[in-house]
Amino acid sequence: MTIKKGQTIDLKVTDMAFGGKGLARVDSFAVFIDQAAPLDLATARIIKKKKNYAEGRIIELLEPSPYRINPPCEYSGFCGGCKWQFLNYDRQIAYKKQHVADSLEHIALVKGVLVHSTIPSKLIFGYRNKMEFSFSDRRWLLPDEMGRDDLETGFALGLHVPGTFYKVLDINACLLQPDLGNLILDDIRKFIKNSGVPVYGLRSHTGFWRFLMLRHSVALDQWMVNIITSAEDRDKVQPLADLLREKYPKIVSVINNITSRPAGVAIGEYEICLSGSSCIKDKIGPYEFEISANSFFQTNTLGAMRLYDTVKDFAVLNGQETVIDLYSGTGTIPIYLSEFAKEIIGIEIIESAVRDAENNCRNNHISNCRFIHGDIKNCLAHITKRPDVMVIDPPRAGMHKDIVKQVIDMAPERIVYVSCNPSTLARDIGMMKEIYHVLEVQPVDMFPHTYHIESVAKLKRK
Repeated sequence: MTIKKGQTIDLKVTDMAFGGKGLARVDSFAVFIDQAAPLDLATARIIKKKKNYAEGRIIELLEPSPYRINPPCEYSGFCGGCKWQFLNYDRQIAYKKQHVADSLEHIALVKGVLVHSTIPSKLIFGYRNKMEFSFSDRRWLLPDEMGRDDLETGFALGLHVPGTFYKVLDINACLLQPDLGNLILDDIRKFIKNSGVPVYGLRSHTGFWRFLMLRHSVALDQWMVNIITSAEDRDKVQPLADLLREKYPKIVSVINNITSRPAGVAIGEYEICLSGSSCIKDKIGPYEFEISANSFFQTNTLGAMRLYDTVKDFAVLNGQETVIDLYSGTGTIPIYLSEFAKEIIGIEIIESAVRDAENNCRNNHISNCRFIHGDIKNCLAHITKRPDVMVIDPPRAGMHKDIVKQVIDMAPERIVYVSCNPSTLARDIGMMKEIYHVLEVQPVDMFPHTYHIESVAKLKRK
């Protein structure tokens, strides 16, 4: 049967593909269907046709999969934040394990690796300690909102719909953040709608209010509110800061980041502390970390402890080892391992992250961690001592092939590779497999209701 763009066809979904789409086949030809679950029987419209695959969208669900549940969020299926809410959570973590195993087998071409069952997130709602919301002068309307005259379409505060950059879904609540965050979100919406000051247009690049970031400390149950504006005007933002601090005692920090750049990134060129402290504190295990408005911190605090416990277990430290940590960020992994190693050297390219790491070490009274600021490609060559263990936690793009070669040349006895992307994990392991055995891999779910998965791989030199 020939598949054509625009046609409708009844399909049986047989599997879940990496990227979160259901997979059906027509005479062995792959069709990827958004918002579909294995065992769905659905009528789908083909919206894209390529040489080797097609993409479809469900028009009618004829027989729903037994893995489906009713998503509790009213924006499920429209918002791009958590596209798997319609899936039973046990199935979510099973598919995530499968994606890790499949990547190792088909990309790294490594057979028979022990991939453990996914460690589930302790919380599957209210787990995010950081949320970013966008302002827009164009509101995306849900199907049941079409044609209503009582809706204000020139204002939105919320999250983007996939495939659009200038329209924003105006949301009342996001179930991924704690309940108090949604009360704060609603009060900020009311204040700004009544302020008479225009929100930012993502096409016109005019307007004042740009982004809102909420951070939550799980350990101390405290909040930071970061308001990102296009210009500095304290008279406009200070009344909002005062209102929030007065109404919510758990808000201990209100920050104003200012950026005139058109790029849609919620980071300011500089910032002003409007009220309270310039940072909040949170804990992973026994260690406390200061978190400023723009610093990186794992978004699932409780999940981060499970992830780092896995790193510690895979590192097999006895207190005498030298450990090198690549992409060390704000020092969370070195600090978490510090009690169990002789020396830990972190390498990080972002200067502010290195300063945060050094400050976090001082605050936790840790003296056996040091950090090198610079590009790993340049810095590794100047470390002459062979590490016993190397911890690698790269961004989604994985390691550059030159860094992989340098890692192999340094010949650590063990490597613990932490990855947020099974594809690049498998690619990098594929470049090291002649020198290192992959002993086991542990997926850790940090992002329920999304297809994203963290995993930790334990490698031993042959």
